[in-house]
Amino acid sequence: MRRYAALPRARKRLLREALLALVLARAAMLLLPFRRIAAWLGTPGTESEASPTPEQIRIAQEIGWAVAGVARRVPWDGRCLAQALAATRMLRRRGLEGTVTFGAGRDGGVGRESSAEFSAHAWLQLGPCVVTGGPGSERFKTLTTFARRPQ
Repeated sequence: MRRYAALPRARKRLLREALLALVLARAAMLLLPFRRIAAWLGTPGTESEASPTPEQIRIAQEIGWAVAGVARRVPWDGRCLAQALAATRMLRRRGLEGTVTFGAGRDGGVGRESSAEFSAHAWLQLGPCVVTGGPGSERFKTLTTFARRPQ
C-alpha cells in the first residue's frame, strides 16, 4: 500500500481502471460464450494499424504496466486472456485499436514431443509494441489474430 500511496494521481487512476477492466474481463470470460468475446475483439485474421505514434506507444506501455501489476494481485485467474481483454478495453477508451493474438505451443517437451503439454497464450499488441502477454509469446505459434477493421 505504501508504494501505491507514493504513486502520482494519474497512475493511481490507471491502476483503478485496470482493476475494473480486469473484473469486467473475468466476468465476460465466465458468463459469455467465446464467440461473443471474439466478436467484440474484432474480425478474425486481421491486425490493427502497424505504425502507432510514439505517444500511442507510451500510452499502450502505461496500460500494459497497470494491467500486469493489478493482474498479479487479483484473487482470480488474471492471466493472459483476461489481461488482453482488459487492456483492449482500456486502449479503446483512448481511441486506440490493438491486435489480440492467440497462439499455441508445447511446454516441457525435452526429448519426445509426446511428453510435452499443450499450452495456449493470448497477447495484445499495438503495432510492434507488446502491451500484455509479451514475455514468452515468441514460443507460441500464432493460431489467429483479432482486430477491428479501420473505419
